[in-house]
This record gives sequence, C-alpha cells and structure tokens, in this order.
Amino acid sequence: MTADGVTEGPVVRTAAGAVRGLREGGLTVFRGIPFAEPPVGEARFGAPRRVRAWEGTREAYAFGPPPPQESGFQGRRGVLDAPEGDDWLTVNVWTPEADAAAGRPVMVWIYGGAYKLGHSGSPGYDARRIARDGDLVVVTLNYRVGIEGFARLDGVPANRGLLDQVAALEWVRENITAFGGDPGRVTVFGESAGAGSVASLLAMPSARGLFRRAIAQSVPGTYFSDELARDIASAIAAEAGVGPTAAELAAFDPRQLPSFGETLGMDMRATRAERWGQVAPTATPFSPVVDGEVLPCTPWDALAAGSGRDIDLLVGHNRDEYRLFLVLAGQQPGELGQEEASWALRTFAPGGPEGERAYRAAFPDATPGELFERVQTDWLFGMPSLKLAEAQVAGGGRAHLYELTWSAPGNDGALGACHGLDIPLLFGTFEADLGLLLFAGSGVPKEAEELSARFRSAWTAFARTGEPGWPAYDGEGRLTQVLDVKPEIGPYPGETTRRLWEDHEFRPLPLLD
Repeated sequence: MTADGVTEGPVVRTAAGAVRGLREGGLTVFRGIPFAEPPVGEARFGAPRRVRAWEGTREAYAFGPPPPQESGFQGRRGVLDAPEGDDWLTVNVWTPEADAAAGRPVMVWIYGGAYKLGHSGSPGYDARRIARDGDLVVVTLNYRVGIEGFARLDGVPANRGLLDQVAALEWVRENITAFGGDPGRVTVFGESAGAGSVASLLAMPSARGLFRRAIAQSVPGTYFSDELARDIASAIAAEAGVGPTAAELAAFDPRQLPSFGETLGMDMRATRAERWGQVAPTATPFSPVVDGEVLPCTPWDALAAGSGRDIDLLVGHNRDEYRLFLVLAGQQPGELGQEEASWALRTFAPGGPEGERAYRAAFPDATPGELFERVQTDWLFGMPSLKLAEAQVAGGGRAHLYELTWSAPGNDGALGACHGLDIPLLFGTFEADLGLLLFAGSGVPKEAEELSARFRSAWTAFARTGEPGWPAYDGEGRLTQVLDVKPEIGPYPGETTRRLWEDHEFRPLPLLD
C-alpha cells in the first residue's frame, strides 16, 4: 500500500489480454488500456484497427499518451500524468466492483477541446466522484484530434476521431461486463466538442446500437461541408509545404503537424473570411465533416428523421457560454463598441443585416458588448443545443433540457455561467484544468459543492433510468431545468432568443464562392 492508500487491484481479462488495476478510494481504476492499435506507420490517418492480443498481465496503472495536439490555452489543460508514445487510443475505467455479475450502468465520457485538444488523463476528468456517488462504471477514452483526427485528406476516411470513439464503444460492448458494467446500459456523455461528438454518434450508422442514452453538454453548431473541410485541409497542408494527402502529410512526425493547424488558426479571421465565412473567426479549423458516409448528415437532420427515437437524450447549455473566450482573450464586454457588435450580429445572427436589426429590437437595452457576446453564445452553443432537443422530439424521441445559470466565482465573477463551467461541477474537480480559472481566488463555496452533487445525481440517475429528475421537453410547455443555487423547472428561459432562431436550420457550413 502506498502513502495515499492506493493498493494493487484485481486482474481483469479483456478480449485482448489481462490487465491489472489499482484500488483507490473504494474504487478499482484501470488506466491506459489500448482499444485499438497505435495509428502510426501504415495505420497513420486510417480507421482504427483492432488491438492485437498481448501475453501476460498488463499493468493498467498510468494513462496512455495524449494524441498529438496544439499547445492549448490558459486554464484548459492541467499537468498530464502520462507517458510519451504512440499508443494514443486507450480507455480508462473506474468501477466500484470488477465483477462480471455486478451489471452496473456504464457512462462513457468524451472530452472536448475544439476538436484539436484534449486528453482523457487530464486531471479535470478524474471520474472517481461520478463512479462512487452514482455507483456505476465510468469509462473515459482518447481519440485523435486536429489533423490526425479531423483533417479531410485524400485517400483516407473522414472523421477519424469519431471512428476512434466508435471503436472505443465497441471495446466497451465487448469487455465492460468483466469490469462490472452492463453493455446494454451504456450512456455516452461529453462537453463542447465532446458534445458535438455525442451528437455525431447519434447520426452515425456505425454507432447504432452501441449506447442506450446520450448526454450532450453545450453542443457546438459547427459541422463542415465536405467542400469546406477539403479547402481547409488544403490550407493546412500548404502551411506544411505539401499537398492535402495522407501520404504527403505522413512524412511529418505526428507531433510536428499540429503546429501547422495552429498557425492557420491564428490567421483565419484576417485572411479567410471570404471563403470560410462563419468558420474563419473561430480560429478552429476542425469539426466533424458531413461527408455522406461516416457522417451522412447533420445530427439535427438525423434526429428529426428518427435516428434517436430509441435513445434517451439529455442536452443543455450554459447561459454565458462565450464569456470564457472573451476573458481568455483579455477582453471585457464593456470595452466593445458598436462596430464590434455590428460585425458579430451580421456574421452570426440568422438573416445577416435583418438578423442584426432583429437582435437589437429584441434586446433594446443591451450594450454593444452584451450583444457581441449574446449572439456568439447563441450561434455557437445555445441554439444548437436547444435545437438538438427539438429535433429529437420531432423525430419521435424523448429529450430532457437544462440550462446552467449559476455564475463561476473566480475572476471576481466576471465569467458568469460560462463555457466549461459544467465540467468541474460535474466531476467535482474544482482545482484542476478549467477549475483553476473558474474558481481562482474564491475557494469552493458551499453552493458550488451542493450544485456539483446535484449535477452528479441528475446525470447518474439519467444513466440508470433515463430520468434526470425533471419532465421531458416538448414543443408546447418547453419545460427546462434551470441549474442554479435554487434549481427551478419552467419554460425555456431564453424564449426571446428562441424566437429569433425559430426558423433557422443548422446546416453544414459551406465553402463560399
């Protein structure tokens, strides 16, 4: 036994070989179990390949290496306790009891990070409190991001990062019984790009039957058309001085490539708006691609057509999503003027100039900075999340909707209920990753601990029963759970915004001519 009470855990036999975990705080934790072969060499830029069997017992004590990625931004990533290497495609399991007879519900976490960042070993994704409080099994996984996972290259599949997620879910189906989980009661959950991934899985034929429930926290509305994705990939390859083919890009070390995407992202708004439209200001050249094969259509179209009819859906967003990006950029809403507000409204509001007039009429007392922030919150996360619930209901499925309105106490309260606040609240990781920013200088107030417990209670109840503790959403009452110090259930609180976007459809973003 170590000084912190960690002891050697049991051996569990997977389809590929035996693994031994560690006992930690009443749970058994297995880290860094490969679910696919390292996607390097001949496997580079390909669909994930089934992992080869190993002999003996593998010590599953440390997280696998993070996939190659950009350098990140302040507050998003913590110190990674992970080795270097090419074995990026791994899963981690937290279980109360590694017993095949236990049959507990399973929750599978998919991290966010703008489809260009992320690692399941980040301290903010420590799942012990979810597994322990909910008495269930939690799995977290790595998937390829950035150029490796999402660049639309000639000669290889699109959406390789999504295919990695499917392969991890197939691993869960095949192996989770031995860890005490029930493969028939799997819930996928994710935030930001992780929520966009969850939404994509709902539309992907290859993911059908791999999960029973889905939780999508702050769904991004950005899905690329095939033409746009290929044009962006060509621009990234040009930064590297090669063509947009897997063969040419494979000449670079996987850890070298992210710098080319990062360079392009820093330059997108200034030089690419005429071709890439709404994508250019995001500095994010990656998103799921509606390629017609891996991802046949957008999640909204798929759900409206009934693809999620047999899946229980929990979806929601935070009130002040875009505030995080303003603060990280060193901006405050009060510093922005009418010119910035007009640019944002004309770029992101539905209807262009007409959309600007509609927003100004709907929010006559809003300052320019508030309009700048409001429309980007709505376009990027708020309305895509709401419309995912509406599409699910339209297609004959059930959805539960929430909005987080509690404000982060860090940074003198300037962050509000910003993007990513739900992560430390859900995981209870207030002193890691984004929690370091969102709770900086304030400590963790009692109300945060209470709201955190409420998050886990609702999420794990949903994973267990399909009911988070409030009524399902419908097109009439639009009942929504507002998550704050005092939780309330009522009509969707952003009714004014909902009406502005009522006729808007989130289509694949086009390449402009």
